[in-house]
Amino acid sequence: MATPLADRLSAVIERYDLLQHPFYQAWSAGTLPVDALKTYASEYGAFINRVAAGWAAHGDEEIAAEEREHADLWAEFAGALGTDVKGASLPAVTDMANRVDAAFGDAVTSLGGLYAFECQQPNTSKSKLEGLDTHYTGLPEAARTYFEIHVDDIHEPALLLQRMEALSAEDQDRAVAACESVAEGLWNALTDIHKVHCA
Repeated sequence: MATPLADRLSAVIERYDLLQHPFYQAWSAGTLPVDALKTYASEYGAFINRVAAGWAAHGDEEIAAEEREHADLWAEFAGALGTDVKGASLPAVTDMANRVDAAFGDAVTSLGGLYAFECQQPNTSKSKLEGLDTHYTGLPEAARTYFEIHVDDIHEPALLLQRMEALSAEDQDRAVAACESVAEGLWNALTDIHKVHCA
């Protein structure tokens, strides 16, 4: 049974459902140029490289260590596309990185900021894998690994929700606000990446 907090977070995610973004829609349809995937791997890596800091912010060093390993897998994804993770250069990606840094600098807001991403990651990973397997079959196997390990990763969003449920009402408000800020930032970052190749 959903709780009021879970309902509030779900409403935020529904507004910024990444599977509904034109970038991911084009990936699923096979109409996204490979150069757009390269830009995505390079630019969005600015977020992936920050995820470990989000977990460390509320003291979960075990998951933070896992996320540092996952960042290495993202670098392999970029390498499979013939690029590397250069960090944020597009305006909305830079803005997203700033939003994430603000959220991940605090134990409470890190929970909400991470939730914006972690609760969507199983579904987006599944969709991206299906797109790779259907439309981008010429890419090396290393392009798949990051997404393969996240298809069934429902433990982390459940853990984040549990921790937010234990917060005071005031801190829950802060966590929800951080969730919205990061969710919007991730959406806008995809928009800028999409515009580079598909405007």
